[in-house]
This record gives sequence, C-alpha cells and structure tokens, in this order.
Amino acid sequence: MNASDSLGKLIFRLTLGGLMLFHGVAKVTNPGSLEYITGKVVELGLPDILAYGVYIGEVVAPILVIIGLFARIGGLLIAINMVFAILLVHMGDLSIITQNGGWKLELQAFYLFGGLSLLFMGSGDFAARPD
Repeated sequence: MNASDSLGKLIFRLTLGGLMLFHGVAKVTNPGSLEYITGKVVELGLPDILAYGVYIGEVVAPILVIIGLFARIGGLLIAINMVFAILLVHMGDLSIITQNGGWKLELQAFYLFGGLSLLFMGSGDFAARPD
C-alpha cells in the first residue's frame, strides 16, 4: 500500500473515530442518556443490558479506530451501534428531508456507512496494528 492510501485511511479513521467519540463522552458524562436508551431498548422488548452497548459503540470502538488497533472490528461495532440508534430513536426520520435539503439521518448514515467502509478497507499502514 502506498503512503497516500495509508494517509487517507488515517484521516478517515481519525474523522470517524474522533467524531463518534464526542458522542460517547457525552453519554458517559450524562447518565440520563443511558436511562433514556435503556427505556428505548426495553420498549422494543430487548434486555435492558443491551443499552450498555452504547459505551462499546461510542467509546471503545472509536478509540480502537483512532489508534488503529482492531480497526475493522471497531468499524463494525460503530456500524452496529448506528443500526441500534436508528431502530431505537430515528425510525420516524427515515423519510424526512430537512429545510436545507439534507436527509435528516445524514449524520447517522455517515457513522453507519463509515463504519462499514472501515470494516472492508482496513486501517492502513499508519496504525498501531495495521490490517
């Protein structure tokens, strides 16, 4: 792999992981977020313990992605996290276009498809454990 490809993957990893980590830190510092997510998980008839998965998808996975350690797994965890976020909170937004002409779920789509992209393309050479 050439340096340009690896640099592009590094920039992508830092963007995906860094931006997602902000969401995770907000959840860690605001315990009411977990209570809200737990309520939504239970509403779907799922075990409340699944709500803690938000910490894996929004804290652990982004850290893995940023440092490039098991980055493909981190990307998959971010994508899974976003599937749950869409199912739990954003189903009503699937067909909404905002006043500015954007899709209401474009941020969620970025995280979902960004995670999947990382799963398939790997970390690049500039990583703690290149894959």
